[in-house]
Amino acid sequence: MEPNNLMDLGGGVGLIGTLIIGALAGWIAEKVMKANHGLLMNIVVGIIGSYVGAFLANALGIRIGELFQGWFIGNLIVAVAGAVVLLWVVRLVRSR
Repeated sequence: MEPNNLMDLGGGVGLIGTLIIGALAGWIAEKVMKANHGLLMNIVVGIIGSYVGAFLANALGIRIGELFQGWFIGNLIVAVAGAVVLLWVVRLVRSR
């Protein structure tokens, strides 16, 4: 599930799919981390989180695409995990 470019998050979702998954992943991560962001920040956090999640999944040898059929669920799980890690790291850096 290695991303090839900005519009291919490992599942060939395209621009609209990237925005939808990014917004949902950012919103879920925001709720998990008890943060308060706007829609645009949720999209940015979700998109960056998808890259972080894809990197972590590849590093750990996890193949989400083999567990879930279709592009939505697997990409959303990876994006949420990456977005939560991203927000956690930002919170950790800010607290120092």
